Amino acid sequence: MATRKIRNTLALALLGLLLEKPMHPYEMASTLRERSKDTSFKITTGTLYDTVEALARHGWIEPVETVREGNRPERTVYAHTELGREEFVRWLDELIREPVAEYPKFVAAVSYLGALGPERAADALEERARHLTERIDGTDTALHETTGAGMPRLFMIEAEYIAHVLRAELDWTRRTIAEIRDGSLPWPGNH
Repeated sequence: MATRKIRNTLALALLGLLLEKPMHPYEMASTLRERSKDTSFKITTGTLYDTVEALARHGWIEPVETVREGNRPERTVYAHTELGREEFVRWLDELIREPVAEYPKFVAAVSYLGALGPERAADALEERARHLTERIDGTDTALHETTGAGMPRLFMIEAEYIAHVLRAELDWTRRTIAEIRDGSLPWPGNH
């Protein structure tokens, strides 16, 4: 299989937006933030414009018009090319079908949990559990607000997935804290 020219997942998000309608980069960023997609994709002005330029350079999107609203600067509106639509669908299909190793930092840290000692490890995990609970609550609130506003579930399905993953991590974290605290998780040097 040929190597994909663009691998930045923000490009995937932008291509997805352009399925709906042509947009200028500022509208793309606003729409992603409005839909809470900034929890799934890192969105900064610089990376967004760089990504738009890369998509255009590779022929996946193209400018279709320039617009000016009031005193605002001119904005270039982009749309998919046929190649861009094909690449988007191919890339999306590949990402959904094929799990890949993602190397999360937390997994790397957990592999050395023993270095903290039982008390500090349990304390650190308890703090993580608090943060996870806050993120779950925030995600649940965002999901409730968007579905209440009439946004189709399919537009927020990744937030639903993230909430499920966070709940699974929270369950594991709480169970591990309990095992550390009750001594059922053996600790090196504590025989």
